[in-house]
Parts: sequence; structure tokens; C-alpha cells
Amino acid sequence: MRYFLFILYFISLPVLHAQEEVPEQEDIKIGLVLSGGGAKGFAHIEVLKKLDEAGIRIDYIAGTSMGAIIGGLYASGYSAKELDSVLRVYDLNGLVRDELPREVSSFYQKENGGKYAVSLPLVKRKIELPSAVSNGQSAFNVFSRLTEHVHGIDDFSKLNVPFFCIATNLETGEEVVLDKGFLPEAIRASGSFPGLLTPVKVDGKVLVDGGIVDNFPVEKMREKGVDYIIGVNVSAGLKEIENLTTLPEILMQIAGFQMYNKWEEKIQKSDLYIRPELDEFSTFSFDQSEEIMRRGKIAVDKVEDQLMALAARQKGPAPKRSIKAYSFSDEFLINEISIKGNRNFTDKYCIKKLGLEKNKRISQKDFMRGIDVLTATGNFESVFYKLAPADEGINVEFEIIEKKEKTLIQFGAHYDDLYKTGILINLTNKHLFFKNDFVSADFVVGDNIRYNIDYFYDNGFNWSFGLNTRYNTFKSDIVSSALPIVRTGGPLDNGLLVPLRYVDFTTKLFLQSTVKDQWAFQVGIEHKFINAFTDEVVNDDTNRIYFDRSHYLNAFGKIMLDTYDTNYFPKKGVFLDADYVLYGYSSDYYKNFTPFSQLSGKVGLAYTFFDKLTFQVISQAGITLGNNENEVLDYHLGGFNENYINTFVPFYGYGFAEFNESAYLRTAFTARFEIFRKNFLSFTGNFGRINDDIWNDGRIFEDTKSGYAAGYGVNTIIGPIELLYSWNPDNNQNHWYINVGFWF
Repeated sequence: MRYFLFILYFISLPVLHAQEEVPEQEDIKIGLVLSGGGAKGFAHIEVLKKLDEAGIRIDYIAGTSMGAIIGGLYASGYSAKELDSVLRVYDLNGLVRDELPREVSSFYQKENGGKYAVSLPLVKRKIELPSAVSNGQSAFNVFSRLTEHVHGIDDFSKLNVPFFCIATNLETGEEVVLDKGFLPEAIRASGSFPGLLTPVKVDGKVLVDGGIVDNFPVEKMREKGVDYIIGVNVSAGLKEIENLTTLPEILMQIAGFQMYNKWEEKIQKSDLYIRPELDEFSTFSFDQSEEIMRRGKIAVDKVEDQLMALAARQKGPAPKRSIKAYSFSDEFLINEISIKGNRNFTDKYCIKKLGLEKNKRISQKDFMRGIDVLTATGNFESVFYKLAPADEGINVEFEIIEKKEKTLIQFGAHYDDLYKTGILINLTNKHLFFKNDFVSADFVVGDNIRYNIDYFYDNGFNWSFGLNTRYNTFKSDIVSSALPIVRTGGPLDNGLLVPLRYVDFTTKLFLQSTVKDQWAFQVGIEHKFINAFTDEVVNDDTNRIYFDRSHYLNAFGKIMLDTYDTNYFPKKGVFLDADYVLYGYSSDYYKNFTPFSQLSGKVGLAYTFFDKLTFQVISQAGITLGNNENEVLDYHLGGFNENYINTFVPFYGYGFAEFNESAYLRTAFTARFEIFRKNFLSFTGNFGRINDDIWNDGRIFEDTKSGYAAGYGVNTIIGPIELLYSWNPDNNQNHWYINVGFWF
């Protein structure tokens, strides 16, 4: 037995020796490098999906520009499928343009912001062009929203997957590796394409798109100690001269001169190189994301066998990744609010605009809306925020950068049937006397000289103070029956067209409060001077006949609601404008004035079916309370304009101010169809009672007037352009209405 064991030992020695000599298989660390390429970066998502399916563990991820955005979100814990779903939710073209919904604009902006075609900053009395098309605030909001779960991590090596991205120092042109800091700020900086998005200041450095210096950071990835690099390139390289047709393409070409000289060397340093066929797409082909992703899938499917073999060489599973997206119904408690960087706007102003309050709960939806509201003021280059968990709630830390320019010069142009041609020049100056205030002065030159000057001290949603003064004048033929009998000149023959000259000079002082910039309430006093006259020529002598030449001192109150989605051609929303004016005193040109008041209102509702067919209803009414002997202050209906003042009211199918009564009721129904983007066909019918007794003992449909209009409109960069044909069944009259440009 002893000899048998001895022999068995000698036989087994070679086997044991072989087992000792076979080394244990080493783990392999994989680094993933994602290039920039704008919209073409959607192809990265399909590559990540395939890596997830193959079970590959990514040990380090790096990216530049769009690659930084995709890579940073993946590193924070999102799976590739979740990234696909998340990014489809957002209109990335809209994010690049910083488009904000109109509902977050202030009431002043809703009333006045839609009349300027060009807006330029004035610095040291010189016009400056903006540094970029967009401030990138909307993009940052999305990045911050999607990475709230890692706001407390300032070392990117501690993310779900270690991560870094590349940016360019705008001052020195040097490459900056961002592997620490605030993740949404870092990926926003890496994607700040010059001229498109404003630079980002990080740790005292002004940073722009990393693609300028290193669009494919393979060497930097190798320095992280990885064993194997997968490189995914979605950039197009340098283009032929005949393909350089736009400014972004030319800028991309210039930015790529240095980078693409070393491109072949970078490819050789990648262990597995993947390049989807995307040359036909541009950096801004966001509307073709489906096809771009399909091309990405085709490219990664070609290396599927290599990926499976790679996964087999790794030890340990890939980290679990699944980020539970925050629901808009989620709420959190705000413990503390800190704001840095605001010099000309008080903390109180900012907090009120943000809609925040200490020790109060707020929903995610309302929190993000507050960011949009503060951004929409136009006072800030950026509003960065960080959520830090504390006790039972969170602390919110804001880093705000105010816009440097205090003065803007703005321009607009318009033509309509009443005011004819007008060129608008606006000067706006902020912080004139106090923090939070501004003055805006409109001057209109053309057929009718006008001006409108506003001073407003904005105290957030608390009571604010305003001062407005305007000078408005126009001339138009008007039916003589709509004018009062003149003591000095005797009565005018009824039914004649009289060339009316109308001058209005009004100054208002008011207090205003708003609720979430949807409701606004005003109370105040006003001085109004109205001068209405015609020049009658008899035997070569001109006799000026005055219909009114009086000063008025009034008190007024106003309630407004505006949730329309656009200023012109709204597709959805509600509008309300109700006014009460007490005419308390008059210099009384006719010596027959007694105090009276007027109550008027306008309600609008728009709703769209199938995203093309919009129905809009507008109802408005006005009544006079007390005895008004001056017919100039009655309601005058007729014509079509959006810029009527005082008691002039549009009514399709009739001439300007064809009806004159102390009370009226009008409802207009409009059907508008968008035949293609921003081009509309419309049909409107309006109906009304124009009588001292608009209710007529409940018989409001008796003796109603009606008029109709059909037309074509298009929304352009200079404003709406409309051509309308109108008619009425009462006397077979027809009118053409035309307007070009923003209304003012």
C-alpha cells in the first residue's frame, strides 16, 4: 500500500506543477471615450445599450461636448435605455435656443415683449452683439434636474461610473479636464459651443466647448489606468469647402483645425474604435435623432462578437444602474435658501420670483417653474442651483450671474390700416434709481408720431410701483354720426365721412401685484388729455371743429389673467382683461361734465385640436355707469386692429369706429388652421349688440350686428403678417385689412 501511494505521488507531480504554473485570469479595466458631435451624439446611446446588453462593465467614462452630456448622465447611474427615454422627452432644439414658455414671463413682458424684432445691448454707448445665441439656461436646468441625485458628489470618480469631461479655457486656449466640481455645470461647460451657448465660469476660469482642443480624449483616458479603451467617434472631421455653407459649420471647421491633425493618432490609441456613418447629418440635426440612433446601432452591431469576448474577460458584474426619475408630483421641504452673485437684485426679489419660502414644501414642477420665471426676467446670464440634503428637507444653493449690460436698444417695424407705417425704437435701462427697477421708452416714427414710457419698480410678486406716460395720435375718416354736436361749429351732417384727428396724452401712477405671473391686479390714478378735431374747409378758409379738448383726472382698477401660449395666433390658454375707470374730474371743454364711470372687460379662450385646428372665442363688453354727455368717451366699434386705445373696439365687417354707443356687447368666434408651420388660414364671425341697453330685458339677440372675415396669416421674425377680407350682411360693405409686423 505504501509503495502504491508513492507511485501515485510521482505520477501526479506534473499535473500539480501545471496547475501551479497556470496564472489566474486578471480582470480587465475598460474605459469608454465618447466624442462630441452635437445631435449626432444620439448614436452614443445605441452603443451604450449594446454594452449594457453584453454585460460589459465600464470602469471609466469620458466625453467631450455631447459625449460629455451622454457620458455624464450614464456615469450618474442612468442605464442606456433610460437615457433613450429621458432625452426623447425634451425638445433639444428648444433647449439650445433657450425657449421658455410664455406663461413664465412677467405681465409687463407679456404686454410689451412681443413687439421688438431686434434687441441689442448698449455698453459704454456702443452697440454690442450678444456673445451667443443662447444663455444655455434651459440646457442647464435639464442637466441639473436629471442629476439631482448626485448633487452632493463633487468628485466625479465617486459617481456610479468614474467620469471626466473636457472643456477649453477661453482665455488661454488650454485644455481643462473636469473631474471634480458640480456635474451639471461641468457637462454644460463641455458643451458650450462658441457663438451658440455662452461660456461657463468654473473655479475662476471661463470655459467653452472642449471639442476645440480635444474632441476625443483617448490619451487622458489612458492616464486613468484603464487596460482597454473603447472609442466612439460621431464627429465628421474636416469638410470640403463646398460643404461649408453656414456660420456654425465654418466655426466647427475652424475649431477642428488643430484637433483633427492628431485624429489618426487618437484612433490608433483606441483598442476598439467605433464610428457610425453620420457624415450627412449636421451638429443640429436633432429632428433626425431616430435615424442617427439607427446608424449607431448598425455600427455597434458590427463589433458585437468583440464586445462579448471582452465581457468574458472581465471579473465582477457591471454596477447596477437605474435612476428612478423624479415625478413632478414629488414634493420636498425647503430648509434654507442661499443666493450668491446678485448685486443689483435683492434676495427678496429673487426668492419671490422663484416662488420659494423657507420651511414650506414645494413640488418639483413648481420649483422648476420658478427657475424659468427668474430666467424669463432677462436679468441674468445664468441661474445655477444645487440641492443639498439637510435634516428632513433640503437646502437650496443658488449661484447667479447677472447680465452685465444695463441698457438695451430695440427695434420694431409695423404697418396697419389705422397708424400706417411705424418704426419703433426702444431704449431700456435697468437699475436707474433702485435695485429691481427699470425704465423703458418707446418712440415711434412714421405716419403718426407716438411714444410710450414706462418706469416700473418690480418687487417680485409683492405690490410693485409703476409709472406710465404715453402720447398717441392717429387720423382716420369717421362717420359723422359717431361724433358729438359741436357748440362752436354747429352740427355736422349725418352720414358724412369726417377726417378725424385724435390725440391722446395719458399719464398713470399705479400699484401692481401678481400671482405667479398669471394674475395681475392694478389700482391707480391717471391724467388724460384728449384732443379730437377735424378741419373743415369753407371758401378756402379752414375752420377747426373740436369734438373734445379736455383734461380728465381718473381713478382706475384693473384685473388681468393671461395664459396664452403665444402673443399671436395662440393655440391654447385663457385671457381676461377687466377695467373700471372713474372719470372724476374734467376741465370740461363743453361745460356739461358730470362724474361717471365705465366698466369693460374682455375674455378669450383658445384650444387646439390635433395640433393644427384652433378655435378661439373672444367676448367683450362695456357699459357706462352714470351720465356721460361726451360722445367721444363712448365706445366706438369697427375695423380691425390690436393696438386700439381708450374706448375704440374692433368689429370685423365695418369701417373704423362706425358705431358709437355708451354700451356694447361683442363676441367673436375664430377657426384657425395651421396649413404648415407658422402659416394659418382663418375665418372669423363676430356678433354684437351696440346699444345703450345691451341686455334688452334679456333679449340680447335682437338687433344684433354681425360681420365676417377670412384671411391668411404667417408668424415671422418681424411679427405677424395678416391679410383679411371682411364683409357684413347689413349693407353689403366689404373691407380689406392688412397688418405687417409686431403690434405697437
